[in-house]
Amino acid sequence: MYSTTPTDWLETNRKRWDERVPIHLASDFYDVASFRAGKDALRDFERAEVGDVRGKSLLHLQCHVGMDTLSWARHGASRVVGLDFSEPAVEAARDFAAELGLTPEQATFVAADVYDAAQVVPDPSYDIVYTGVGALCWLPDIQRWAETAASLVAPGGFLYLAEFHPLTDILDDATGSRLEHDYFAREAWVEEDPAGYVDSDTPTVHNRSVEWQHPIGEVVSALAAAGLRIDFLREHDMTLYRRFGALEIRDGAYRFPEDRPRVPLMYSLKASKV
Repeated sequence: MYSTTPTDWLETNRKRWDERVPIHLASDFYDVASFRAGKDALRDFERAEVGDVRGKSLLHLQCHVGMDTLSWARHGASRVVGLDFSEPAVEAARDFAAELGLTPEQATFVAADVYDAAQVVPDPSYDIVYTGVGALCWLPDIQRWAETAASLVAPGGFLYLAEFHPLTDILDDATGSRLEHDYFAREAWVEEDPAGYVDSDTPTVHNRSVEWQHPIGEVVSALAAAGLRIDFLREHDMTLYRRFGALEIRDGAYRFPEDRPRVPLMYSLKASKV
């Protein structure tokens, strides 16, 4: 339900994510064994849209356990830095980096609030600032996020964002065919729910979450106002987990059945600093 923003929103969300790190590491969704064996954690469209990262520095904001971050290192990024507000997640990322034989100069992980990134990451700017899927909904202030991210993009570099489409936040969970929420709502969405995108029978204590929905226009406008040039905005008819009961696995991703009209489930954008 929507409500006014609780004063403890940051700590509430941090406790939820801290508790779920071991659950995620043990889950089929993250498939840690395959990642250790060399499987790429990135999506095909991300690799295609970001392009060649060889010899480039990359900062991953809100990196969780670092599997996406380290996948960029496997693709040749000369230096990757991951930042997340969950200390257990950052510790897991550091363990993965050590297992891959990467030095701190090649892969560094920092535990901090994303809004403080410019003050805590080891370098003042990066060729690529990357934000992976499912990050923006945990932030109340997109303008502040955009200003922070833009400040960390090196001249000639770019920000790349892949996200769940905000349209999915207003559709019903069962079928994804009915409008149930206000697309333009700005209030916090506070829920008490043990479920998440990773299936698990593990009992959990910290089930409360505080989230926000951010229409695409708000995100694009914030990045433009922060001084970045929007190179492209693309929408995708697939997603990464069963967000709606009607979704089915097709062509390696969750999509609506072929006999249904398509709607955007994810989007991606690239914004450069010229």
